[in-house]
Amino acid sequence: MTPQRVPLLAGLVVLLAAACTATGHDGASTAPTPTAAAAPAATATEATPTPPVPTEAASTGGSWRVTWGWAVPGQPARVAHRVRVPVTPPPGEPLPVLVAVDVGDHPAEGFSRITFAFRGPTPSYQVAYVPRVVTEGRGAPVALPGTAYLSVRFEPAQAHDARGGGTADLPPAAIRFPTLRGWAVAGDFEGHLSFGLGLLPPDGGRLPVRLGESTRPDGTHVVAVDVRRS
Repeated sequence: MTPQRVPLLAGLVVLLAAACTATGHDGASTAPTPTAAAAPAATATEATPTPPVPTEAASTGGSWRVTWGWAVPGQPARVAHRVRVPVTPPPGEPLPVLVAVDVGDHPAEGFSRITFAFRGPTPSYQVAYVPRVVTEGRGAPVALPGTAYLSVRFEPAQAHDARGGGTADLPPAAIRFPTLRGWAVAGDFEGHLSFGLGLLPPDGGRLPVRLGESTRPDGTHVVAVDVRRS
């Protein structure tokens, strides 16, 4: 009887070993495979934080172009765009609508910037030095910091909806960059949208300015006013 039992037990051992090998190959084993070990490393790489992009910088990405080069405007610097009104059929918005105002400082490039973003086509715009900024219609003085003042006007454009509510996200009025010190709304009346910028030139004179445009991927049109920092 003994010579017959030895082969039977040996056969059972071989079968059990084969079964354990098959189970590990199918993935039932908790031991990590090379693929499973690589996955957490890839996830950690993707989760590495990147420096945030300033809102102002993002707002002027895309097809950026200068429309009026660095200079001190003796006369209003004007950039004209043909806008057919209404820009969308009723009950849509009849004019380009302001959706955001953003500010940003660029010390390495030597300028500070304020941008105006519009939904719809880019309106015409002009920038001019004025003795003081006044409101549209009433002509009341607009309080601004600094010793020099820029008037920024858009037409046709609006910053309100059909109910009269504001349509734009706005930054604080006090900017406090070296020379670009503040901004204010000067009017939103009958297709004329205007703003004032308060500047503080180091020598008390007038600073060079630059105008530019950009179209964001979502179709929003951005107009930028750049002011020298010194």
